[in-house]
Amino acid sequence: MAEEIEKEFKNLVTKEEFTLLLQTFHISNHDFFTQKNHYFDTHDFSLKEKAASLRIRELPDCYELTLKKKTIEDAIETNQIIDQKEANLLLNDSICPAGEVQEALVKLGIHLPDLTHFGSLTTHRAELEYKEGLLVFDHSYYLNQEDFELEYEVTDWKLGKTFFADLLNRLNIQPQSTDTKVGRLYRAKQAIMKQSNKE
Repeated sequence: MAEEIEKEFKNLVTKEEFTLLLQTFHISNHDFFTQKNHYFDTHDFSLKEKAASLRIRELPDCYELTLKKKTIEDAIETNQIIDQKEANLLLNDSICPAGEVQEALVKLGIHLPDLTHFGSLTTHRAELEYKEGLLVFDHSYYLNQEDFELEYEVTDWKLGKTFFADLLNRLNIQPQSTDTKVGRLYRAKQAIMKQSNKE
């Protein structure tokens, strides 16, 4: 099974702080690339309840289907490369392609026909090696919103935590509890649903 453990730290930042980060690390516009993620869940958000998320990421020559299950310190990812036809079947007809991700979803107790596409998120991203990990600079757009985020992907959780805290402190960036991208997308989607119910 194509599983990997993801260890990362993240911090939402203001537009001004994001600009400061880009200046500090000499990141320019041509260092950014764009990726688009499409997220899925059941109508009653069964995956969210299980601290899991399902997405398709559009890549230049293929699509990557990923199931991410959160643990206390990291996340376990199950990844599977799919083609455009398989991606469209999941996006439009809620048909999950056979393979590692489908097997992992069944183990989680997810009823596959209930899966539905509930939102997409576009991120302009730049990456830079920093000490023992990878710094990721993200500017994301979703459901008429945008945010700025700094991530730090590491292999050593304890060391990474120290390096990331030191970096934020050095640049006078306030550490804050930061939800995942899909978590922020969920909140935006639920706010829209509540608003439409009022109307």
